Amino acid sequence: MFSVTGMQGFELFSAQHLITLGLFFAVCLAMVLFRKRLKPHQKVVKWTIFWTLPACEVSAHLWLILTGQWDVGDLPLHLCSMSSFLAMYLFLKKSVKGFYVLYFIGTLPAILAMVTPEMSYVFPHFHFIEYFLHHSAIPIAALYFILFEGYRVPRKAILFSYLVVNIIAVPIFILNILLDTNFFYLASPTESKTILSFFGSGIMYYINLEVAALIVFCITYIPMWQLLKRENKQLINEHKNI
Repeated sequence: MFSVTGMQGFELFSAQHLITLGLFFAVCLAMVLFRKRLKPHQKVVKWTIFWTLPACEVSAHLWLILTGQWDVGDLPLHLCSMSSFLAMYLFLKKSVKGFYVLYFIGTLPAILAMVTPEMSYVFPHFHFIEYFLHHSAIPIAALYFILFEGYRVPRKAILFSYLVVNIIAVPIFILNILLDTNFFYLASPTESKTILSFFGSGIMYYINLEVAALIVFCITYIPMWQLLKRENKQLINEHKNI
């Protein structure tokens, strides 16, 4: 289960991959459908999600260290780690603008990372479980804030979050050069076959990254746009009935 060389052979969209994705979507759907029943147990839901995030982050690094694999490229400076830290912060302190960023970098990007994961191990290897649990907990945390904390995202937050990510990417890009790392995958695509593998190389890679990020942010906003539209319609109907 903790072997470095054993239990490899992960296949994209294999039965175990599809079942894992199915479990994630089932949890999200259950949170939406049973949100009223879960309301009395909100604290349990909140702290379960909260502690899952640092548990995954810490255990992943411990495994790398204890198996002699850890190097500077494993510093928690990837997008999922930053999303994880931001979600933990939001659990402890309210921040509207902080949630804007989490919503855009911690929902669809994390889901895409599960759909086309940089993964070689199969279930029930530790890395398989930790990877999918960690990447599931981030969008689930965002969903929790929407359902139970009442966070909403205006359309203008698309550009705000896009600019924030680009500002953060500047020092990350410099750090990649200094440390010979690949945080945010700014240096090159992933080693395994993922969506980034189709982005080309050189300047085209960065142009495609920028365009793809903006497209992802716009797509990510669609469910929020529909939610706000529905809530506004309900509010108008309530006023008409008064």
